[in-house]
Formats: sequence, C-alpha cells, structure tokens
Amino acid sequence: MADQSPIPSDIVALADYERAAATRLDAAAWAYLAGGAADGLTLRRNREAFDAIRLQPRVLWDMAGASTRTELLGTALAHPILLAPIASHRLFHPDGERAVAVAAGATGTGMVVSTEATTSLEDIPALAKAPFWFQLYMQADRGFTQSLVARAEAAGYGAIVVTVDAPVSLRNEEQRIGFRLPAGLEPVNLRGMPSRPAIQAGPTESPVFRGLLDGAPGWADLEWLCAVTQLPVLAKGILGANDAERAVAAGVAGIVVSNHGGRALDGAPATIEALPAIAERIKGRVPLLLDGGIRRGTDVVKALALGASAVLLGRPYVMALAVGGVAGVAHALTIIRTELEVAMTLTGCASIEEIDESVIWRA
Repeated sequence: MADQSPIPSDIVALADYERAAATRLDAAAWAYLAGGAADGLTLRRNREAFDAIRLQPRVLWDMAGASTRTELLGTALAHPILLAPIASHRLFHPDGERAVAVAAGATGTGMVVSTEATTSLEDIPALAKAPFWFQLYMQADRGFTQSLVARAEAAGYGAIVVTVDAPVSLRNEEQRIGFRLPAGLEPVNLRGMPSRPAIQAGPTESPVFRGLLDGAPGWADLEWLCAVTQLPVLAKGILGANDAERAVAAGVAGIVVSNHGGRALDGAPATIEALPAIAERIKGRVPLLLDGGIRRGTDVVKALALGASAVLLGRPYVMALAVGGVAGVAHALTIIRTELEVAMTLTGCASIEEIDESVIWRA
C-alpha cells in the first residue's frame, strides 16, 4: 500500500471528508464523483428528503447489551452499513479498491465490488476478511456476463448485485469537462469483452434509440441471471412497488432501492421517499437495501425505520479514500457507525431489530 495522507484533525463527519476531497481531486475526477444526472435535481433531493424526516427521541431506555449486529442473506454483519459499488477507485487513490477492501475488513463492513473496478475482482477478497458482493452490469453478450458471474462465484463473493436502472445516462458535468479515465486506468474486469459495432446514426437521428439500447437487459435477462447462479441475486435500482414485485417474481433474493445516486433519471424521487411504498408491497418477502444520500448515522436509522434492512454508503467513502487511503475509509466508517450507535441510544433502540416506524416523529 502507498503511504497514507495524514487525516486532518478537523475531520469529524463525512461532510468534512467531502470538503477535504474537493480540494485534493482534480476537476475531472471531482465531476465524475460528485456530479449527478442533468441538473442534479435527484442528487439534491436524496439529501433534502432525509433532512425533512424527524426522529422521535425516547429517554431512559435500557441499553444494556446494545449492538449494531445484524444478518443479511444469511451473512452476519457487524452493522447494517455496506459500501456501495463505485467504479474506478484508482482514479481517487493509487491503492484504489485494495485500500477500500482492507478498510472494509478492518471495520467489519460489507463491500460491493463494481464490475468497472480498476482492480481485478479476484484480488479483492483475499485482502481482508469481510463480506464481499459483486455488482454486475449485464452485458449484451450473455456468455461474457455469465463468465463474470462464474468468476465472482469462484472468488468467494457472497451475492450478485445487478444494476438495472442505468442502461443510458446523461451527465452534463462530465460532458462539460470532457471526462475520460486517465491513461493506465481501465475497468480491468471487462478485458476480453466482445466489442460492439460502432453506432451509425444520421444527422437527424439520436443514438439512444438507434443503437445504444441494442442488447440492453430486460426482465427475461433478470430471470436468466437468477437461474444461472447459485448466489443470491439482488436487483439494484428499483424505485417503484410494481417493479419491486416483478423483480421478486423474477427470482431476486433482495432489492436495492436506488436511483443510482442521482446519476440516472433526473427528476426521479429520492430513495427514502420511494422506500415506504416498496416496503408495504414486498412485506418482508425479500430484504430491502437503500442507497442514495446516506451521510449520517441518523440517516441509517431513518432508512431502517421505514423498511430497509441495511443501507449502502457511496460517495463519502470514496472521498475519504481520496483524502486518507485505507485510514481515511476506515475512519469514515467508524464515524458513521458511531453516529448510528448514538442515534440508536437517543431513540431507545438497543438492537437493529428494534428500529421501526415508531422512531419517526409524526406531527
């Protein structure tokens, strides 16, 4: 591992890591990490919706033996916070995914490894003992897709998290700055993927409906994926109860309520706004996870209270990686877990199972 940068003493919350990372990353890397789709409406809404929810304090609760331990898909977790899949960690720190994996292991944090990682998926689980899942972008070539799944199975990953919400994207901040991965960085797990024919769209034609969606996965592909692996499959990117129901019918073992961190459809609801209706429809048949806007331990409590079994932390841990490498990521995870324990104490919840809708303040 490369030498770690000292963590500034004034970093005491995840927002502080964002401030520090903004001064350390170049403009292109910052646009890629911090930007959202189009005008950033959904990106901002993810935070605004969390901020609008109030918690009900409860006093003099018996907190003897309190714990954040939980279980998800048969795996014991030290706490219900996982690391969301984000591509190209080496864009932000030379040690990239390796540093994040070590920090995940040191803090007992589950990690979801991106298809577009800049480190081979086989290299990551060996770095530390922590639950590792593999995030999958289904490719037009089913054979190549199945080979990725087989590699994840052989490497010991515990689940496949298939992203279903971003067959296309429109990210103006990246367009304005002309974002490209620097020379020497690539999504190494996609080496050998069959190339697609170049899109030939006329001057009056859009490439979206004239090529970009050729081979995009559908519901039948989700059913196929669930059938070709022994690992549990989670569908990531569900925002509607009807889609959640259909995903369960297709065979998924879990759902990640997600709007791609505000990087897919701009104007979509915040994930915490979409969660209650999905929870009401699914009624515990499969676990629900949530990402998008998690910045505080109180956000974790709010998500669990409204129906999530766990949450995924995204941008903040990569910002911590940019500032302090392994130490930064481990510190960021310690911060949010500590905040979770404080929030549980002040709402009178001695276990994750005790967090329910009663901790939400109702006017």
